Amino acid sequence: MFELALAAADDTPRPVAEIMASAPDTAWREADPEDILVIETPNGPITVLLSSVLAKNHVRQVRTLAREGFYDGLSFYRVIEGFVAQGGDFTEEKEHGGAISLPAEFEEELPEGAEFTVLDVVDGYAPDVGFIEGIPAGRDPEEGTAWLAHCTGAFAFARDVEKDTASTEFYITLQPQRYLDRNLTVVGKVIDGIGVAQAAPRGYVFDGEEARPEIFPDRLTISGFTIAADMPEGEGPRWQVMDDRSETFAELVAARKARPSDFFYFRPGHVDLCQMPVPVRKVD
Repeated sequence: MFELALAAADDTPRPVAEIMASAPDTAWREADPEDILVIETPNGPITVLLSSVLAKNHVRQVRTLAREGFYDGLSFYRVIEGFVAQGGDFTEEKEHGGAISLPAEFEEELPEGAEFTVLDVVDGYAPDVGFIEGIPAGRDPEEGTAWLAHCTGAFAFARDVEKDTASTEFYITLQPQRYLDRNLTVVGKVIDGIGVAQAAPRGYVFDGEEARPEIFPDRLTISGFTIAADMPEGEGPRWQVMDDRSETFAELVAARKARPSDFFYFRPGHVDLCQMPVPVRKVD
C-alpha cells in the first residue's frame, strides 16, 4: 500500500497547469506495449491501457482474441445513453480459437509486490479507493482484496447472469458506473479516444430475445483491434502514465481538492475517485 503525501491543509497548491508543465520525467513511466490496446473505428481510434496487475486471465483473453483478429469487422451493437458502449459478436457465430468462458475476477488479492496507492477520500462503494498503476481501483483491507473501478472509460467484460460466463463481449463505460464494481471484471481503462465511444450511435440490435441487426443499422464498426506490441517496429503508439506514487501526482490531488484558481469562490476540499484521472501522455 502507498499513501499519497499530500500538502498540509494550510499550504496553497500550485494550479494544475503549472504542476503539469513542471512535472519531471521521473514522474512518468512508460506503459508496456503489451498493455496498450488500440481499437480502430471509422471515427478514430480508442486506446486502452490494460491492467498489468489484476484480471490477468481476462487480459490474456483480450490479447488472444486481438491476435486472432476476432473483433475485426464486428461492431458496438449496444450503446445506451449515459451507460455503456458494448461491442463484440452479438450473433455468437464467429469462430474463435482461444476464447473460453472465464472464472470471474471481480476482486482479487493483490499480487506480491503490487502497490495500491490510497486516495484519502470517503467513498460510498469501497472502504479504500485509489490507483493500481494508474488505473482507478477499490480495496477492502479487511478482506485483503482489490478491484478495478467503473469510472468513465472503464474497459470491462460483459457476462450473462451467471458470474463465470465472460468470454468475448466487452464494454466501455460512458460515465461512472461504480455500482457495477465487484459485479463484473474490469480489465483496463480508455486513455485516449473516449469521445469516439461516447459519440457512437445509440441503439441495440436485440428486440427482446431476438437479434435483429436491421433495427440498429448505423452502429459503429470495429476495423481493427490490435495490441501495440504487435504493430510494426516504430509504428506502435507509445504512452507514458504518471506514477501515482510520485510527488507530482500527490500535488495534483491536492490541487484538485483545493481548486486554487481565482475562478473558484467555493472550494470543496474534496475530489472523488472518478474525478481524479491519472494523467497520460503520448510519446512521439
